Amino acid sequence: MAESNGTTTNGTKPRQTGIKVIIVGAGFGGLTAAIECKRRGHDPVIYESFPELKILGDIISFGPNAGRIFYRWGDPGYITKKMRDLSIDLSSYGFNIHKYDTGEIVINQKTPMKDEMSPVFNGHRGELHEIVFNYAKELGVPIHLGHRVENYWEDENGAGIILEDGTKVSGDVVVGSDGVRSKARTLVLGYEDKPKSSGYAVWRAWFSNKDMIADPETKQFCENGDTFNGWIGPDVHFLFSTLKGGSDCCWVLTHRDEADIAESWSFPGYLKDVYKVLEGWDPMCTKIVSKTPESVLVDWKLVYRDPLPTWVSGYGSAPGHGRICLLGDAAHPFLPTSAQGATQALEDGVTLAIMLKHAGKDNVRGALRAYQEERYDRVRKVQKTGETTRDMWHKTDWEKVKKEPESIQLPREDWIFGFDAEKHSEEVADELIASVSKA
Repeated sequence: MAESNGTTTNGTKPRQTGIKVIIVGAGFGGLTAAIECKRRGHDPVIYESFPELKILGDIISFGPNAGRIFYRWGDPGYITKKMRDLSIDLSSYGFNIHKYDTGEIVINQKTPMKDEMSPVFNGHRGELHEIVFNYAKELGVPIHLGHRVENYWEDENGAGIILEDGTKVSGDVVVGSDGVRSKARTLVLGYEDKPKSSGYAVWRAWFSNKDMIADPETKQFCENGDTFNGWIGPDVHFLFSTLKGGSDCCWVLTHRDEADIAESWSFPGYLKDVYKVLEGWDPMCTKIVSKTPESVLVDWKLVYRDPLPTWVSGYGSAPGHGRICLLGDAAHPFLPTSAQGATQALEDGVTLAIMLKHAGKDNVRGALRAYQEERYDRVRKVQKTGETTRDMWHKTDWEKVKKEPESIQLPREDWIFGFDAEKHSEEVADELIASVSKA
């Protein structure tokens, strides 16, 4: 495998830049930033508060714009082959979209033709994360688990973190990829940006097919390979998948919820609350929910944040020296209906690594500003699609759908899916860095 020793995909060793990149958070965004930094000759290191890797979570989606990134890691297709083996395959089934009350299938949305070089993945978050985590380790990225970051620091010549035990870690750049509760965000902005309720929440569950397959009414979903069905109703949508040939089941139900999220936004879920929301719906929805062990049900309040004025310290009105930046959810939380949250974090990681390579160690400030300029508008536009898709489904005009069933399909937009973050960043890097370095 060409990249196991840190070489690029063409087998040549990247020129070492001497840029030490400290990454806080070992989620998909942080791991991608580290892998892409390694591919370009930087020196990444990750600090993560979780003491061990756990295979947690439920379904996660990666669009073809993410598949394009994964495909280039190692020998082309090395990582994507591993991910494909764990992901849903809807090439023959497609996506059945049902009317919420009658259960009728309004349209079967066909799955696009497979493209090996930009594949799509929908699978278990923890299982896919483990593949990326292990690949970063294979490349030699140091990953320090069980290290909580207490503080960040920077000056004209460097930046770093202070760990819970008082250890000071120094580098050239710090990347806050520490999720929606990011401590780095407060430092970059100079104030605390509190989350707001989006007005919606999601119940989510992942479980084995044991009870589904024992019931003649529901076994159809588990005996015919992978499936994907969605029921669309007023201010509610229910998406149900079977994966791994029908052995695993997964559903998410998005609904109105104005809960206070000051302290937490993830709670144990209760089936009785789900049944209440599904009153008057196709009985099949309740039937599927009834096969779910309550112990796996999560009640996830959807967080909203106004777009941040900056993701980079010392840029615009933000305090600091331009050596700390935000990435992924720390900078831009997404609604699940965008199906692009994790993918956009991957694009962030690629762009950041390329800007650092082009700017060099002496112009880290210019690299981080160029990273923000390249990503900011695109991310805001993609974020918006989460709201437009949700509203399209939750405020469906069923008379219009009768005449134009395609109008209810899950959008697949070329400007999102066709984007090549690596290619585009390489093309614009020098000009962007030059323009922001003058500021």
